[in-house]
Amino acid sequence: MATTSTPYGDRRSSLRQSSSETIIEPPSAVPGIEKQHYNEGNPLPNTVSTAKNNINSNLDTTGESNRSKQIITLPLSDPEHPNNWSNTKKALVLTSGILTVIHSTLGSSLPSNAIQYIAADFHVTSEIQLVLPISCFLMGYVFAPTICGPLSENFGRKPVMLISFICFTLFTMACALAPTWASLLFFRFLCGIFASAPIACVSGIYADINSDPRTRGRTMAFFMAATTCGPVAAPPLSGFISENVTWRWVFGVAAIFASTSLPFVILLPETYVPILLSKRAARLRKETGNQNITAQSDLQKKSFRYVMTVVMLRPFRMLFQELIVSTTCMYLALCYGIFYLYFEAYPIIFLGADSVYKYSPGIAGLTFIPIGIGAIIAGGIFLLWDVFLARAHERKAAWSQREESRRLPLALIGGPLYALSILWLGWSARDGVFWLAPVASGVTFGIGFMLIFMAMLNYLSGTSHNPIFRLPTPLTRTLDAYMTFAASAQGIASTCRSLLGVLLPLGAHNMFRTLGVAWACSTLAFLALALGSVPFFFIKYGQKIRANSKFCQELKALYEEELEEKERLERRGPQNA
Repeated sequence: MATTSTPYGDRRSSLRQSSSETIIEPPSAVPGIEKQHYNEGNPLPNTVSTAKNNINSNLDTTGESNRSKQIITLPLSDPEHPNNWSNTKKALVLTSGILTVIHSTLGSSLPSNAIQYIAADFHVTSEIQLVLPISCFLMGYVFAPTICGPLSENFGRKPVMLISFICFTLFTMACALAPTWASLLFFRFLCGIFASAPIACVSGIYADINSDPRTRGRTMAFFMAATTCGPVAAPPLSGFISENVTWRWVFGVAAIFASTSLPFVILLPETYVPILLSKRAARLRKETGNQNITAQSDLQKKSFRYVMTVVMLRPFRMLFQELIVSTTCMYLALCYGIFYLYFEAYPIIFLGADSVYKYSPGIAGLTFIPIGIGAIIAGGIFLLWDVFLARAHERKAAWSQREESRRLPLALIGGPLYALSILWLGWSARDGVFWLAPVASGVTFGIGFMLIFMAMLNYLSGTSHNPIFRLPTPLTRTLDAYMTFAASAQGIASTCRSLLGVLLPLGAHNMFRTLGVAWACSTLAFLALALGSVPFFFIKYGQKIRANSKFCQELKALYEEELEEKERLERRGPQNA
């Protein structure tokens, strides 16, 4: 099976039926292979093709370019395929992913309502420096996702998730023990680096275990709800703990909470098909003594040069070469930056003697709760849309076959609602107006924010998985080995939005002092409204953009080759069984 190098990885050319192709025989011929995999009438799952002298020169053949290699595959019919795992095992994967995302996002805004106590302890008076405990964490979000996402695609999901979560827990505890302001900021930066792994990897993990787009969309809804509810739960937590005990216990409680979730991460099974194939190949080599059995991914030379030039640069190539990725990242970055600017704007409105409503840290933290309520409501809206979409698909409505029409309508609602919520907050937060008026704007803000992110991230993942059109069912059910660029796309999206999440809050105090609450919020709302045109643009031109995309054409060719290979092997399987 020949391979050719592309900017996004290695492309396999179509398999041609020839005398160099072989199929592993049932257990009678190859001892040690599990018999239940060879039931009569089923396609032979452990299929091997012999590749002679056709491995790309950039890949590792360990000096054996003239020797035959038996390359195993993991078809959908195999019980070890992640799509075929039990509901219990998939629930463990879902729970582990949600927990890590909650811890990660909770940590991002953890110091928000404890800042005044931290500043007093370390004698910090600069307004810009008061933003740094959150900004330093988000700075870790900027760099790490473009590393964690590709590494999870190269070495597997579990090692990246487990190592990063352990380090995140340790450095959260280090924040509680920080002796100086500088050390606290450094530990916060390290927390952000290691907390970024779930943000970059969990969407890829959910894609690994769910080939059905509808199921994958629902799991992404849970993922997005966790990314929104985590940050808004931190202000009341930090406010009440810091004003009643000490700010150090804010981080201590977070570290203890994270340690209780560690067993779920330890039990998280590996979901990445190439890694599962590598493990299967190693097991078969041991059981059969045949050292020529290998997985396709094992033939690739994962040298430092390969990792740096192909794996690590893939997210940036997608950002600069793919219009859908770049414009989606731009829109989400603004929405995300405004979201984290709220952690500076809300204290200006609600917290302390100089604010409009003069609340204590704990009570002021409760004003974030409506944003979480809005996020939950948005999850319900997504599920209703999912039901409506499924019914449209069943009656074969033409619009339901287009990726843009299936994914983006929620963003058409969420974008204007998001901008309206910012205006609502700005013009209702003033003396003489009942506190519920500005606080209630958080509900629509949470709804709009969630609808935008669910629609745009699902669209981004969908175009990474299924770039040109909705593929026929037999093909979409065999694509898990190629649903791997989602982590890179999500990783660069996370990097871009985290960058604005760092920068926007730095100017929050000056902007609100100069323009006032009303006009500062109005400026943000007008920017959000302008970029809210992005999903409308995709609705009209998205299909043409994907059809002309070099990256999407590459994936389309890979999908077609995979289907051709699968059909040929299923024809050969019964003849050799």
